[in-house]
Amino acid sequence: MLMLFRIFTISLIPILLLSCVAEKPAFSANKEAFHHGWLFQKGDPADGASTALTDAGWRKVNIPHDWAIEGPFDKKYNARTGGLPVHGVAWYRKHFTVSEEEAKQHVTVFFDGVMNNSTIYLNGEKIGERPFGYMGFEVDLTPHLRPGKDNVLAVRLAPEDLASRWYSGAGIYRNVRLKVEHPVRVPEWGTYITTPKIKDGEATVKIETTVENTSTIDAEVSFRTTITDPAGAKVATIGKGFRLPGSAKENIVQEFPLFNILRWDIGSPYLYTATSIIEVNGKVVQSKQSPFGIRSIEFDAEEGFILNGKPVELKGVCMHHDLGPLGAAVNYRATERQMEIMQSMGVNALRTSHNPPSPEVLDVCDRLGIVVLDEAFDEWGIGKVPNGYSKVFDKWHERDLRDMIRRDRNHPSVIMWSIGNEILEQREKEGYKVAQMLSDICHDEDPTRPTTAGFNYWPGPYKNGMAAAVDIVGINYKPWQYDNIVSMMPEGTIFYGSETSSMTSSRGVYHLPIEHDFQRETGHVSSYDVVTGPFWAYPPDIEFDAQEQHPEFLGEFIWTGFDYLGEPTPYGGRDNSTNGYWNDDWPSKSSYFAPVDLSGHKKDRFYLYQSQWTEEPMVHVLPHWNWEGMEGKEIPVYAYTNAEEVELFVNGKSYGKKVKGKDLTEIPVEFRGYEKGTYASKYRLSWTVPYAPGNLKVVAYTGGKPVAEKEIRTAGVPAGIRLEADRSAITADGEDLSFITATVVDKDGNPCPMADNTITFDVSGAGKLEAVSNGDQRSVELFQTNKRKAFNGKCLLIVRSGKSTGTIEVEAYSPGLSTANTSISTSK
Repeated sequence: MLMLFRIFTISLIPILLLSCVAEKPAFSANKEAFHHGWLFQKGDPADGASTALTDAGWRKVNIPHDWAIEGPFDKKYNARTGGLPVHGVAWYRKHFTVSEEEAKQHVTVFFDGVMNNSTIYLNGEKIGERPFGYMGFEVDLTPHLRPGKDNVLAVRLAPEDLASRWYSGAGIYRNVRLKVEHPVRVPEWGTYITTPKIKDGEATVKIETTVENTSTIDAEVSFRTTITDPAGAKVATIGKGFRLPGSAKENIVQEFPLFNILRWDIGSPYLYTATSIIEVNGKVVQSKQSPFGIRSIEFDAEEGFILNGKPVELKGVCMHHDLGPLGAAVNYRATERQMEIMQSMGVNALRTSHNPPSPEVLDVCDRLGIVVLDEAFDEWGIGKVPNGYSKVFDKWHERDLRDMIRRDRNHPSVIMWSIGNEILEQREKEGYKVAQMLSDICHDEDPTRPTTAGFNYWPGPYKNGMAAAVDIVGINYKPWQYDNIVSMMPEGTIFYGSETSSMTSSRGVYHLPIEHDFQRETGHVSSYDVVTGPFWAYPPDIEFDAQEQHPEFLGEFIWTGFDYLGEPTPYGGRDNSTNGYWNDDWPSKSSYFAPVDLSGHKKDRFYLYQSQWTEEPMVHVLPHWNWEGMEGKEIPVYAYTNAEEVELFVNGKSYGKKVKGKDLTEIPVEFRGYEKGTYASKYRLSWTVPYAPGNLKVVAYTGGKPVAEKEIRTAGVPAGIRLEADRSAITADGEDLSFITATVVDKDGNPCPMADNTITFDVSGAGKLEAVSNGDQRSVELFQTNKRKAFNGKCLLIVRSGKSTGTIEVEAYSPGLSTANTSISTSK
């Protein structure tokens, strides 16, 4: 079966009211003014919404803001949600003024996300609410404004304990915008763009736009849209004039023939720009610029996912929404860095687990060329935790789902709508009815993309009709059942691994001997990546093999791309089976699942995926080569490569070449569906060699010629610090970040793989210290401080730019180590 979707999409930028080069609207929103100067206080004062409340003593904060990430870590909180204070009641207040002229316009506030159970007040009057913290919403301020006087916008949040299976954060954690618009306007999400025709180098672009008149006065309106290509040249313009009665809407349909098009693709994410302009009585009142991309998507039961006519294997990751040491507070650069690291591993697809992502996530994926599975819910009517989304599902599911689709349907990166993850209705006889209802909503809002869901039960959803209620079947953790599942579903059904592996490990930790069980007493999991931990999990090798056996599948989404706060499996609990607190193995409080740790530092497993998902020659070797007291004893050495063969050298002596796919590595395996024993992996190369201090070197060959190499040296005692910034020049906008890795090194500059020195950071000049981290799942040190203990030789410093150009000076020091310095330049 072939599903064909030809989609022309636009990526909405954060502010609707942007000026064109030559034409400016009469009124525009001041985004910056509504990010700064908020007042915050925990607790629940009875008069929190009142204009008479004296709030001079409240704390000043900038938005986005996550109060929970500030800590403290404490065992009285739930390790499942990071051991942080994600629940309680708190208030935000914002004082602002509008002129008499502005008050005559249409004035709204738009929240990209408020975590959660939010109630909005203006000047003491309740004007809105939203329980779901992951979905944006707009509130009309116009009827309650006091022109020329102080206005008070107040937001009460009441996130509950036991409301999430991972760290949710707490607060106004996504961006907020004040929008001052002419009453004649395109509303939020009022533009929908498709391509009914794409052929060769031509496309027909269909833009459907809603123009509304929120006043009671009729208006003479001129509306036009101009499209510019990736180089900025105008390629098409269409306009029309019409009379728009008061309190009415006009739906405008425009079709643009485009020639010599540049398609949006994974390797070439070309973005065009559509600029729509509204004039009323000859005056420009709104101008909206929107980047977009042109591409076609198809899904085939035999060829899999087809992008722009070419089959593409989905090499995907699932990602939760937190940004590690920054918490849930949205930041564009931190989001971009995460996805750049994922791309370097070979990732081309993202699953937004298990909720609507921030707009920044989709903007980043649009610009980097990463396709997205956009997911709505982790719960429907049956809850996994006592205070989860199931409490509001009946009232809010349709609004939340429709809003997600309307918000995201114009992004070229989005290719599927997921209506749920591991939904407990899978076990219900009539659960399929809910799935069908949600799938129908998706098709109603956007018939250009298929629906999907992640199913982890067997055989329930395949027998009771739930899997048949979605267009594409996502399978969680069932590689040994792929054949059975395919045989149970109708011919032509399309499948993929929607959540795979769930391997756990700690960066730089190696336990010997290599055994089936993790060493609970250490609080960590070995990076030999054979001990899975949870019963449903399995090594990546198992999924690699299963995907090879089913080339018709779309691909896989591993759990997860980055370690995240909360859910410290295999410590503390058992996923859906464990309600309540996960504190039995405190202080384990963050995830072990990913090939990249909480700080963004790569674990060994990163290179195992890279060896399967990339083509540029690479080779990786593990473990470290500091085994004092193990001299002469045998150490297992693993190598990962995308080349044909690898040769190992220890202190210059060759231990022979191994051929990938031929020389197999036996690894201990035990998981549900696989009897305890060993698995012969064709994806790893291995040797067992006697330990002697010195160096470990691997050379990769293809066609008999060396194409890549890597060397590890035995380090001496810690002697200094090396600082490496991901970017040495950033933008002076008060939001840009530089991520600086501090590595403890010996006198010769070799990394010390087990160093745990405490490093202090001094930051001065044109920026400030934002956070520190080290990737240790058991560390309960605060993130908002100027010192951090190294975890297996590394820790991380994050600096934020100010708004003045100049230089950010960084100094790192620790007793007994030589001091290190680096600088970051900032410019407009």
